[in-house]
Parts: sequence; structure tokens; C-alpha cells
Amino acid sequence: MTTPADEKPSILIVDDDEVYRNRLARAFVDRGYDVRTAGDHDGGVSAASADSPEFAVVDLKMPGKSGLELVKALREIDPSTKTVVLTGYGSIATAIDAVRLGATYYLSKPADADDIVAAFARAEAPPLEPPADQDFPAPSLARAEWEHINRVLSDAGGNISEAARRLGIHRRSLQRKLQKYPPNK
Repeated sequence: MTTPADEKPSILIVDDDEVYRNRLARAFVDRGYDVRTAGDHDGGVSAASADSPEFAVVDLKMPGKSGLELVKALREIDPSTKTVVLTGYGSIATAIDAVRLGATYYLSKPADADDIVAAFARAEAPPLEPPADQDFPAPSLARAEWEHINRVLSDAGGNISEAARRLGIHRRSLQRKLQKYPPNK
């Protein structure tokens, strides 16, 4: 039995990777969602302005305006839209920025439709209480350095030269560090 379009939850998927965007769209259609897609900031704003979605999935890095700017725009269009930000370049700094701007959750790529649905569900749930007897290990020095570099880069507005100046290292050295994957721990 099919559900009328107005009873299906609506979702907007904005990602510049057309193959990934279409794969996610098919997966959400199979799960009973009314799906709209866009490939960039302007397309996402246009789609949301025409018909505000209940949910949005936004890629962080896109040509032109970033996903963070789109999160802010979606929040201005409809504050009730729940947004998950996806990125292949995750850091604590960008996750904090995304949540400050209105995202309900933040996931690293590759994330599939089940991961995204679970993220929307986790965003609705109350925060977990950490076990009282469990110590959390400190991050490794490499991880702390990687997070610090990404925070300084975020504070510099993504400007590599300015971030390198603030960190006191050569711009090429910073570019090499940014090309590496983040340390796990």
C-alpha cells in the first residue's frame, strides 16, 4: 500500500557528489520518504524555500558556499527542519560549528540511509549518561594536533595561508598535514 505524498516524511539531500546523492535518494524513497535533492547551496535553498522539508542531509564541503552556510539558511527558512551534516573531513571544530548553526547531528562519510535515520533518532533521544566508573582516555598527541589544526583553520575561515600564519608553520606544511586522514585516537 502506498502512502500519499503529504503523509510521507520529506527529506532534502544536498551533496555535490551526484552518484552518492542519487544513491541516498533511492534509499530514502525505499524507506517511504518524499525525497528532494540538490547539488549545491543555492539549489538546496531553492528547494527548501519552495517546500520546506522535515529533514535535511547536507554535505559540509561543496563548491561555492559551504554546507555550514546551508545549515544556517535552512534554519532561517524553517527552524523545525532537522538537519544532519555529512563530511569526509570531520573535526570537533566543524561539528561544533554545525550544531551552533542549527544542525541536529553530524556524521562522517560514508554514511548510508540507515546511519542517517539513526542519527535523526539519536538527536531526538535524551543525552546518554556516561558510566561513573569509566575513565575516558586522553586523545593521542597526533589526534590533539589534528583537531587543533582544524580548529585554527575554521577560525581562519578556511584560509590556509592565514591558518599557517596563526600556527607558525609554512603554508605547504599545513597543506600536507591537512591531506592526511585524522588519527583514530
